[in-house]
Amino acid sequence: MTQSRPSVGALVAPHVASLVADAQALRLGVERTPTGATIVDAGIAVRGGLEAGRRITEICLGGMGKATFAPDTRFPRWNTAIQITTVDPVIACLGSQYAGWSLSDGDFFALGSGPARALWAKEELFGELGYKDASETATLVLETDKRPPDSLIAHIAKECGVAEDKLTLILTPTTSLAGSVQVVGRVLEVALHKAHSLHFPLERIVDGAGVAPVPPPAADFMSGMGRTNDAVLYGGEISLYVEGPEDEAEQLANGLPSSTSRDHGRPFGEIFAGYNYDFYACDAGLFSPAVVTVTALSTGKSFTAGAYEPSLIAKSFGG
Repeated sequence: MTQSRPSVGALVAPHVASLVADAQALRLGVERTPTGATIVDAGIAVRGGLEAGRRITEICLGGMGKATFAPDTRFPRWNTAIQITTVDPVIACLGSQYAGWSLSDGDFFALGSGPARALWAKEELFGELGYKDASETATLVLETDKRPPDSLIAHIAKECGVAEDKLTLILTPTTSLAGSVQVVGRVLEVALHKAHSLHFPLERIVDGAGVAPVPPPAADFMSGMGRTNDAVLYGGEISLYVEGPEDEAEQLANGLPSSTSRDHGRPFGEIFAGYNYDFYACDAGLFSPAVVTVTALSTGKSFTAGAYEPSLIAKSFGG
C-alpha cells in the first residue's frame, strides 16, 4: 500500500491548530493530558456552537473539503443548511470523514472519524482505496459525551504510530450544536459509502457536493441521533460526477436514495427502536441522502432520483 495522494494529516494540521488557538472564541474546552495529548471538548462541559461544528467538519474531511452554511428554503422552520464540497471526495469522505474506527475501553465507547483513520488504516476499506497516510500528527473526532480514559488515548496514539503529544482528540456529543453539524456534514460521505456498497468503482467518482438541513440539538443521545440521521435521510441532497457509461450513472442514481430502503418512511428514532436499538439490524441501504443527482462526465447527462420528506423532517425536528 502506497500513498499516492496528499497526506490528510498534514493538510489538516493548520485547521487543528487554528481550532485550538480560537477555542475561547468558539466556546470550546482544551485540555493537555500529562502525556501531552490535546483533548478538545466541543460540547460536553462547554457550549460549543455552529461555527465550531463547521470547522470540525472540515477537520473530519482531512483538509480536503469545505463546509459552509447556507440559507435553505426547503424546510421553512429549519432554514440553515450545511453544504459540503471536496477536492477529492473519495479520500476526503471515505479515507477520513467516515466514522469507521470503533473504540472501546471499559464502559467507554465511541466511533472515530477524521484523518487519524488513515494512519491506523486497518479497516478493509483502506486496502481498496490504496491509501495510507504517513503524517507525524494524528487527529481523531469522537462522537461521545465522555472524556476517553488515558489508557485509550495511549492506545490510539500507538495505533497511529505517533507520540501522544502529537495526538489531538476532538469530542463532539450528538446533543450539542457542534456535534449535530459535524454528523449532518456527512451527507456526501454516506452517499459515497452506499455507492461503495452498490459496488460502483470508487476510482470513477471524480467529484461531488452535498447539502442537508441543520437540525436543532436534542436533549438526549437517542433523539440527537434520530434528528441528525433524519436530516440526511429525508432532507439531504448530493451531486456526484462520475466517469464511465451513461447507463451506469443512471443505475447508480436510481440505487442511491434512502427511499430504496425497506426501512424508509419513518423517523430514524422509530426505526431504531423497532430494532431494539440494534444499529446493525437496520437496513444499511437506508443510510443515504433523500435526493441524488449523478452526472455522467462522458456525455454530461444527469440523472436524479429520490424525494424530500418535509413531513418527516418536521416530525423528527419537533414540528
